[in-house]
Amino acid sequence: MRYLPLTADDRAAMLAAVGASSIDDLFADVPPEARLDGPIAGLPLHASEIAVERHMRRLSKQNLAAADAPFFLGAGAYRHHIPASVDHLIQRGEFLTAYTPYQPEIAQGTLQMLFEFQSQVARLFGTDVANASMYDGSTACWEAIVMARRITKRSKALLSTGLHPHYRSVARTMAKYTRDMLVDGDPTLEAGTDWAALAAAVDKETSCVVVQYPDILGRIDDMSSLAGACQANGALLIAVVTEPVALGLIKSPGEMGADIVVGEGQAIGVGLQFGGPYVGLFACKSKYVRQMPGRLCGETVDANGKRGFVLTLSTREQHIRREKATSNICTNSGLCALAFSIHMTLLGEAGLRHLAAINHGRAKAAAAELANIPGVSVMNDSYFNEFTLRLPTDARATVHKLAEKGVLGGVSLGRLYPDNDALANGLIVAVTETVTEDDIAAFAAALKEVLA
Repeated sequence: MRYLPLTADDRAAMLAAVGASSIDDLFADVPPEARLDGPIAGLPLHASEIAVERHMRRLSKQNLAAADAPFFLGAGAYRHHIPASVDHLIQRGEFLTAYTPYQPEIAQGTLQMLFEFQSQVARLFGTDVANASMYDGSTACWEAIVMARRITKRSKALLSTGLHPHYRSVARTMAKYTRDMLVDGDPTLEAGTDWAALAAAVDKETSCVVVQYPDILGRIDDMSSLAGACQANGALLIAVVTEPVALGLIKSPGEMGADIVVGEGQAIGVGLQFGGPYVGLFACKSKYVRQMPGRLCGETVDANGKRGFVLTLSTREQHIRREKATSNICTNSGLCALAFSIHMTLLGEAGLRHLAAINHGRAKAAAAELANIPGVSVMNDSYFNEFTLRLPTDARATVHKLAEKGVLGGVSLGRLYPDNDALANGLIVAVTETVTEDDIAAFAAALKEVLA
């Protein structure tokens, strides 16, 4: 309802019912510095719809669109080619209008799609079982941390410094209310990960260790020893994957002993979309399945022996008593999960491996070209399609100068870690199959000119 005909007496009665003295009391959790104390300066109090549309169009023309420039942005959201058939299929009426199957026995099409999605995610992550999608990678990461607490009855989580800072931020926000203790920190500009240090730090109070693979700087490591250290101390190893295409080329976390694997599925079938909506991925070992959040679709046979699908586990607060729920997820990014599943089906295993090989090959070509620029060095010893450059000057300013030259040249570590001067010269560069040789040459030429 756009218009609520409330009188002053109505508002007073409502405030009294909730025990608030004023409407401002309802916003007590919003820091004072984040609140407006009056109209926004510089904006008119009103304008016609046509005038607003024209103004917004003028503003939009200031953007440098991904399709209009050499594009090397990554850091958790990746530009991949999505076949036109994906968009065509997800817009079919039976899919586009489908939502949560509250009566799952009559939603066989939706359940089958989610079953196939689960199967693909479990195979990709090297795990026994996967759920039927979550919001995004960051919230899936937090759900894994609280799942580990339920299993281990412990509340100390060790977070790798290579975990995406946005994922870490979500975990910190939620931990304030659950009183989980998070041990974390910023990465350092070096080739190796902190996984050996994490293995040494695991103790009998640790619920889980969270690592990203490849990590925020693009580094790849073997987590087998870390998994062994976790197992020896009764802790769980959680692996976070923000670039699932990488698993077409490198060993899956499940194969190396990860207990829970979560991630972001945006890179497969889901466009950048100005930051969302995306689709979270969540998988684990079968012995932990009853503590897994979200929903699980299963395969069975009906009374006539025909193949059918059921909602095997549904641990969301919508379906069972809230005090028994493992999460309060109220939707499931179902359309994005469908896009992921369609794209994965079109690729197949051979296609995914081929796509991954192309990504790595072009990243190697870009790294070699950029490393030839005076003062620029590639920090990584290993990487998939994303690596970190060490520049001779501040990377944030460099990124802005590159944009002025029509090149979207990566994500500066200064943007991700604004309070850490030691990372200011770091630049994360992502290279996917959408990058051409001309794009790499344009990036190198622009960077050389900017740094000259």
